[in-house]
Amino acid sequence: MRSTKLKQSLLFILLALPLIAVGADKFEDTIKVFKGAGESGSFFDNSYGYAVFPTIGKAGLVVGGAHGKGRVYTNGNHVGDTTVTQLTAGLQLGAQAFSEIIFFEDKRAFDEFSSGNFGFSAEASAVAITAGASARATTEGSTAGASGGKNDAATAGKYRKGMAVFSVAKGGLMYEATVGGQKFSYTAK
Repeated sequence: MRSTKLKQSLLFILLALPLIAVGADKFEDTIKVFKGAGESGSFFDNSYGYAVFPTIGKAGLVVGGAHGKGRVYTNGNHVGDTTVTQLTAGLQLGAQAFSEIIFFEDKRAFDEFSSGNFGFSAEASAVAITAGASARATTEGSTAGASGGKNDAATAGKYRKGMAVFSVAKGGLMYEATVGGQKFSYTAK
């Protein structure tokens, strides 16, 4: 019995090692994806800063939620950490994972985001395993975009009230027509 537990522990450690190594570069890897994903690449040179979330996990069945951890950069320097939490209610079923980046056009937009009072309010989307399409209606206006998986991502967008949001599907399947809130927190480094 003791030998079986030892084997199981060793197997777990061996399987977890690649994930630990991948996690070490997840922010830089995600930034590279967005730099190479169509129009979002040009935002790096023309923005005050950005918040990048390597993975946001989302699941729902009538009531849903999402959560992810990210980093905030200005002038290419890591200046703080951020989290996103979302609660939704409505017609929804499934789970998905995606990467997201929010560009700040200027210091005012960065200050709004980092104040802790930043959020989106209503959302509708459909994301399939390696491709996605979404539309977001917020108190700030509406945006739409499409993407493939991380190896074939394409983006299109523009600033809306000082911010531009892009996402790349990582996997999963989720159908939804929901109303909810998405809240961001920020902690300076």
